[in-house]
Amino acid sequence: MTEEAAVPEQTITFAVDGATVSGVAARPDGASATVVVAHGAGAGMEHPFMSGFTRALNDAGVATLRFNFPYREAGRKFPDRPPVAIAAWRAATDAAAARAPEGEPIWAAGKSFGGRMASMAVADGMAAAGLVFLGYPLHAPGKPDRPRDEHLYGLEAVPMLFLQGRNDPFAIPNEQLDDVVRRIGPNATLEWIDDATHSFDVKGRKRPAAEVGASLAPRVAAFVRSTDEGTFDASAVEPPA
Repeated sequence: MTEEAAVPEQTITFAVDGATVSGVAARPDGASATVVVAHGAGAGMEHPFMSGFTRALNDAGVATLRFNFPYREAGRKFPDRPPVAIAAWRAATDAAAARAPEGEPIWAAGKSFGGRMASMAVADGMAAAGLVFLGYPLHAPGKPDRPRDEHLYGLEAVPMLFLQGRNDPFAIPNEQLDDVVRRIGPNATLEWIDDATHSFDVKGRKRPAAEVGASLAPRVAAFVRSTDEGTFDASAVEPPA
């Protein structure tokens, strides 16, 4: 996996509450869905994991828009509060919809903090065809008694894909996330990745971050495509490597 983009990318900007943030958009020929992707708390859209993931989605025929939250754009380290992050999500999905053919499904995906903020934006009324979580931060490490799940139970009509490492400290014990997904209902799908951490690194298997991100894309592309077509069958799709 290289960092070279096979599908042309375009840097864009859009406004969030008076500030300007950056995004990178790409549309392969024949794309029928767009996945908007937000970064985690500790790294921006330029991180190789993010570019590797979105470029692999492009290679699989899915349009993408990855973007920075305002705090990252401004060079700050502490993540935005939810109202600002939700406003950023609304602006990013609007920007994606403006670039897509009318009626094309717009999905919301995110790494850790970015995915949680996507779900909070949908709970706040943002339209999305579905949600993809690349390591959902169910709780702070070592604090399973303080889960961040209440808003998810009002989203049972929204297709959701959780990709989670079994060694992710934000989801240990694993049974807690299993129970959350069961409670959400049949539109939620959880795929555990054995031995993977919160960054989806696997002990004893050293890979570049771009390759790690790219390894998740085929599963996401298959979920998006088959859900949009109404034919999704979790048992028919290979889990991520």
